[in-house]
Amino acid sequence: MYHKKLKLFPKDFLWGASTSAYQVEGGWNEDGKGPSVMDIGEHPANTSDFKITSDHYHHYKEDVALLAEMGFKVYRFSIAWTRIFPKGVGEINKKGIEFYNNLINELLSHNIEPIITMYHFDLPQALQLKGGWSNRETIDAFENYGRTLFINYGDRVKYWLTINEQNMMILHGSALGIVDSDGESIQKKLYQQNHHMLLAQAKVMKLCHVMCPNAKIGPAPNITSIYPASSKPEDVLAANNWSSIRNWLYLDMAVFGRYNTVAWSFMEEKGCTPKIEPGDMEVLSGAKPDFIAFNYYCTATVAESENAHSDRLSTGDQQIGLGETGVYLGAVNPNLPKTEFGWEIDPVGFRITLRELNERYNLPLLVTENGLGAFDKLEQGNVVNDDYRIDFLRNHIKQAQLAITDGVKLIGYCPWSAIDLVSTHQGFQKRYGFVYVNRDEFDLRDLRRIKKKSFFWYKNVILTNGNNL
Repeated sequence: MYHKKLKLFPKDFLWGASTSAYQVEGGWNEDGKGPSVMDIGEHPANTSDFKITSDHYHHYKEDVALLAEMGFKVYRFSIAWTRIFPKGVGEINKKGIEFYNNLINELLSHNIEPIITMYHFDLPQALQLKGGWSNRETIDAFENYGRTLFINYGDRVKYWLTINEQNMMILHGSALGIVDSDGESIQKKLYQQNHHMLLAQAKVMKLCHVMCPNAKIGPAPNITSIYPASSKPEDVLAANNWSSIRNWLYLDMAVFGRYNTVAWSFMEEKGCTPKIEPGDMEVLSGAKPDFIAFNYYCTATVAESENAHSDRLSTGDQQIGLGETGVYLGAVNPNLPKTEFGWEIDPVGFRITLRELNERYNLPLLVTENGLGAFDKLEQGNVVNDDYRIDFLRNHIKQAQLAITDGVKLIGYCPWSAIDLVSTHQGFQKRYGFVYVNRDEFDLRDLRRIKKKSFFWYKNVILTNGNNL
């Protein structure tokens, strides 16, 4: 749709950026912190682990000052569950409570609102050894963890996110360390875990509304529009299938408190429907999010999968899915360029995704990840010319403004990532930040913070409330 005049970004628009604890903090075993599945899991060959990362644990004041210099209104970060409860449950780690108290207070002293993700992939290893999300006791552990966060930080934190990219954990569970193959159907195990995560999310959303009546809380899945590879009806149907399984399964439950019917029929066909205990659906229908947070990197394109009886096809990483037999088959979109890491770039798809979410759920939307991973180079004079990142973000922000003009209730934009950090599958070589951290995959160097070209560009974007891109 063409608009003669664009609407401006709201005056109170939440400009910021995002990180996650295990990817940026380091200090993986300091001050009483316990190990998570991300701390001890296997890493792809020739990539860094998460033990030191960007060492934000020791540099948080310096990092917050840089965010303030950019003019951030908000900063989205996650709390490491094992910093609060080293074993997931039991005794509270006072040093962990203290660290996040200090971080929150430091942000607020610079007029930056914290947006806290409660759980970003880093399940406590002690809970994983007891079955992880396959064990219903983890639901209670998460609710107890949430209660502890609300008690300690609820007086200052207005925005809470429950679970980061729950859909990616279910679709790529083995890659993210939450499921092991032990002879049982991995899919069946994952969708049972999904049911338990949905229950845990519902309980903490309801708890937040009781304990923190002035706060807002919502889910944070990875959402994207799905294109059919052609106008062939079977390809359109495949795109519809994948949208329901990848996107709507998670948000229909969070918003409406019910399972998406197409996704449920998929689970029936594959023999992986979860066991639902008495009272579960009442819990799920009783929690209402205040907004939807979501991560967007690119769209997906799919075609019909004709063979309904062969083995399940493999899937790629979070953005590169190859298919599910009889359901959909991943396809390349010839109309889109790709990043250095093979992810398609689709700013217009960002607008489409925003509109789909707005029309389907009619809730405020908060973008919690969107960014470009690249091989940034530090040049002479401490310069990082990341014009490619500026172009990527500029084009997406333009589409966000178009979506607002379309009527989308977009309240904030927090690209990935505030500073360089360790990517889950590509290590430190894949950089996303506005701030360059001077280290490489295995040489920590001096961990100096260096402002990239995009730092100054984004500072001006925030200063002009998106009017100067």
